Amino acid sequence: METVEQRVSGLGLIMPPAAAPVANYVGAVRTGGLLAVSGQLCFGPDGALVAKGKLGAGVSVEQGQEAARACAINLLAQVKAATGSLDRVRRVVRLGGFINADPGFLDTPKVMNGASDLMVAVFGEHGRHARTTIGVAALPMNAAVEVEGLFEVD
Repeated sequence: METVEQRVSGLGLIMPPAAAPVANYVGAVRTGGLLAVSGQLCFGPDGALVAKGKLGAGVSVEQGQEAARACAINLLAQVKAATGSLDRVRRVVRLGGFINADPGFLDTPKVMNGASDLMVAVFGEHGRHARTTIGVAALPMNAAVEVEGLFEVD
């Protein structure tokens, strides 16, 4: 039976080190069987933002989806740092997506699918989750997307 760690490897995902907090917070907090992970920006493996700017004003839906996928990979890095292994995840409970969007941009859910689809690819049915997607006026460093998560872990 394939483990989650093997599936991540098979998908060719490059797992970065968990990003250190840049203010007075922590990357993840565990309480009981729940792990809340702070919002992760869309940094790629090279440390640069995958997409900068506003969706609907220079950033395409496809670029936004790639940015959301990068955020999801960074969430997984935080989960792995907090638990020691992605095989300890029992379920992805919830994702919250913040999309740096032009006021008229209405496709925020399509952008957030980049993160949601990755969770299902990694965890199968246990990757299906509740979700909120919000268009915002700005994000740190002019990132296009930020995603936070809640995971059930053992």
